[in-house]
Amino acid sequence: MLDADLAHERDYVAGLYARLEELRAEKRTQLAQVRRAGAVGTMQNVSERDAFAALYEDRLAQLDAVDDRLVFGRLDLDSGEAQYIGRIGLTTDDLQRLMVDWRAPEAGHFYQATAFDRQGVRRRRHLILQGREVKAIEDDVLDADMLADNASLQGEGALLAALDSKRTGRMSDIVGTIQSEQDRIIRSPMSGALVVQGGPGTGKTAVALHRAAYLLYTHRERLKTAGVLLVGPSSSFMKYIERVLPSLGETGVVMASVGRLMPGINAIAEPEADVAAIKGRLDMAEVVANAVANRQRIPAEDRILDVDGRKLVLTPRQVRRARERARSTGKPHNEARLLFVKILLRELTEQMTELVEAGSLGNNADRSYLAEDVRSARDVRIALNLCWMPMTPEKLISELFSKPAVLAACTPHLTLQEQALLLRPADAPWTESDVPLLDEAAELLGELDPAAGRGLAQQEHDRARDLANAKQTLVNMGDMGVDVLITAEELAEQNQERENRQTAAERATSDRTWAFGHIVVDEAQELSPMQWRLLVRRCPLKSFTIVGDIAQTSSVAGANSWQAALAPMFGDRWHLEELTVNYRTPT
Repeated sequence: MLDADLAHERDYVAGLYARLEELRAEKRTQLAQVRRAGAVGTMQNVSERDAFAALYEDRLAQLDAVDDRLVFGRLDLDSGEAQYIGRIGLTTDDLQRLMVDWRAPEAGHFYQATAFDRQGVRRRRHLILQGREVKAIEDDVLDADMLADNASLQGEGALLAALDSKRTGRMSDIVGTIQSEQDRIIRSPMSGALVVQGGPGTGKTAVALHRAAYLLYTHRERLKTAGVLLVGPSSSFMKYIERVLPSLGETGVVMASVGRLMPGINAIAEPEADVAAIKGRLDMAEVVANAVANRQRIPAEDRILDVDGRKLVLTPRQVRRARERARSTGKPHNEARLLFVKILLRELTEQMTELVEAGSLGNNADRSYLAEDVRSARDVRIALNLCWMPMTPEKLISELFSKPAVLAACTPHLTLQEQALLLRPADAPWTESDVPLLDEAAELLGELDPAAGRGLAQQEHDRARDLANAKQTLVNMGDMGVDVLITAEELAEQNQERENRQTAAERATSDRTWAFGHIVVDEAQELSPMQWRLLVRRCPLKSFTIVGDIAQTSSVAGANSWQAALAPMFGDRWHLEELTVNYRTPT
């Protein structure tokens, strides 16, 4: 009986792999046809070609990633139907289902059914594969009526085999052996913050990764463009887990350690624990705000400016009035500077005009050139920059920690000893505890080139135009009887010329202001309040999966309780789930 069952499963699995190869060949052919078309025709034609190429490339990447252990289970149901459970869903050309995606609602019975609550399942079969070959099968019989006729092994053999398997130095998925308490957490609703607490060996990280894959499957439309961010404690940890999500059919998740959450910065660990504790405190947000305000200065006395041999006067009162008006706009530092400079240039130009007219015989001459003379004068540019200097986040934080006078002015609440701990050379490498401060500075400073704001407005206008054009294109193609498997949003997204097509994950990695649809945080007990502030800014909807063990907190900036860590950012919009079984020591 067992040999016949094993032969049957091998034949069926071989058929699944054959179907997988058919799909791969089909997508490769489609992709080759699209690429051969080249960049010809209208912009609309080019956009459609790029959109289809992107879809085929993404599907091929998914099909390649799930090759190993494609299928791992089978359910025999009361209805007489047999459902195979695997890493992705597979159907025939006429849509007859061959295999159910493990994240689909009906696949939940594979993990949740028990002898006491069968959920319509008579038998759960584990298929143990090595590569593409079925090496063994194991049955969990849930219907007592089947026991008399079934000679298969009962119990937890599949789980124990997975636990006893050889370690490779890389984390592997647990998709074939997810236990019921893990499955319940994985399939929890996406809204709010879910905290997964568990001791060593309870599979916290595996649950977090499988939950990310489940959410991407269940909320595909919402998360496809916004994306999911997975944050881990270090680069080495991210390398350890990097293969798990692709093996589950998901290749677009952004994975980053806490030291790489600021584009262009690859931070090292903070060498001093006391310094990390100070920088991690929430009141450092006020320090950064003080540092920005410190660069909006009022001179102590009148300043004489030379413009083409004429003496203009810049008074503290003029600067104070311009600063108040610029600050009242609520715009970031670099963007508000535009108004500040505009006001003072106008007042200095009026002075210049009066001086020129006082020494001129004619009163009707064109004086428009004087504004440019004032704006380009060296003394004027130096004076305005000293009052309100355009800044980058890196320059602001570097000067804050390298200049004792600046640090003292911005941290009146810190003791002299704490200020001394924060001081360092201007060329010191960035640390992980600096990253939230750089992010805070970027938020308060805004774009270094204020004209970028107008560029963003133009981009929004262009996107709206492209979306309208895409919708009309799809209507026209529908009228012609063309079946197009792409949405207007996807078509509009591709209607942008780029030297290299970027995925949403790649764009998110390089864009500090990207708003993710969901964030998964591992070893979350180690995060400081300022690091939590950064992460919540990355996900305004506050949809989080937070994984950790408060008892294992090792960072002095970390949390002593989930309430203390999360309440400042999430209020009461979080709930706790606990993992209770240790799989690291199964004996």
